[in-house]
Amino acid sequence: MSKMIIEGGRSLNGEVSVHGSKNAVLPILAATVLNGSRNIIHNCPRIKDVFSSIEILKGLGCGIVWEGNTLTVDSASISTQFIPETLMREMRSSIIFLGAMIARHRKVTISMPGGCELGPRPIDLHLKAFRQLGITVEESHGYINCEVGDICGDDIHLDFPSVGATENIMLVAALAKGVTTITNAAKEPEIADLQSYLNKMGARISGAGTAAITIEGVPALGEVEHTVIPDRIVAATYLCATAIAGGKVSVTNVVPTHIQSIISALKDCGCRIRQDGANTLTVEALGRPLPIDYIRTLPYPGFPTDAQSPVMSVLSIADGTSIVTENMFENRFKHVTELNRMGADIVVDGRIAVVKGVKRLSGAKTTATDLRGAAALIIAGLSADGITEVDGLCHLDRGYEGFDTGLKSLGAEIKRVD
Repeated sequence: MSKMIIEGGRSLNGEVSVHGSKNAVLPILAATVLNGSRNIIHNCPRIKDVFSSIEILKGLGCGIVWEGNTLTVDSASISTQFIPETLMREMRSSIIFLGAMIARHRKVTISMPGGCELGPRPIDLHLKAFRQLGITVEESHGYINCEVGDICGDDIHLDFPSVGATENIMLVAALAKGVTTITNAAKEPEIADLQSYLNKMGARISGAGTAAITIEGVPALGEVEHTVIPDRIVAATYLCATAIAGGKVSVTNVVPTHIQSIISALKDCGCRIRQDGANTLTVEALGRPLPIDYIRTLPYPGFPTDAQSPVMSVLSIADGTSIVTENMFENRFKHVTELNRMGADIVVDGRIAVVKGVKRLSGAKTTATDLRGAAALIIAGLSADGITEVDGLCHLDRGYEGFDTGLKSLGAEIKRVD
């Protein structure tokens, strides 16, 4: 098993670039199914979840060509409407292929998806919406079977602004008859990027980034070329790494408006953050972080659940007590046990974590159990006395490309052992 070995005590300085967004590219990869044609995707990160999506596309019969960080998908030769368990169980977001395949072939059978164990993330909102659009949905023996003649547009209200459900509805409704509206839609930047991608194909979608999205169905979609937005959580992680290790770092290829809640939190911690040009943020951290009275995770534009664990690492050495409430996933505090192994003083009661900052963490052997928790433990090791080892890098690899290389370029003493 791979592990990261970090020798703490070195500040970070220099410049680091952010790769394409994991959460944007995954629904885009599913969308390549829709046009039965060529899809050229630039700024595509080489991460495990992308590789898993590519295996699904290959299994369906798509042609794949990698050139650097440009991925070309030719979906003209799809030969099956079945996605087996071995491909679906790698990640929860694989459910996004359901909407695309129904829209393209009007019939699909897929296994229930897998992914990080963060607690219940039911897909009932997806399936309820599909039924509203006239799709027959049957669940049996761990598989979902969907079939439809004509997909008919309808007005869909989401009980919760689910990112995955919003994306799945956009995909299936793009080729529907009539107009579909989504109210209480998710507002994440990744939703807007999917809209941009689909509209370049010839779809007629508006409103992404707001609570109301309108999809006017079209009969067919064409070739597309698109550049994926930067990964806002990777950008946030580099900012947090600087906040905990100290130093001055410029993070490039970032959209500052996508991470305003995180920038605000780190400024509250005492970091100096300025925007240099359209796509660069420079963070300077001097001395011990300040505590934050209260952070609660919320749907965008609120504080993102994906940034909760890296920010908690920063707060673990703050000069005072902070309170963090996790409203999105019930099992998103698994990193706390490992941070406490490093000398942190964090007490969890249900969805609330009380973080009493300590002057210094101590290097220890730790194990990551989810994607963002892995990043949180690695950046915690940057400030710890001695050597920190982080196992479970299979989780990190789902969403970070060359994270150790990026940190090393900034002066961190870090190496990966495979």
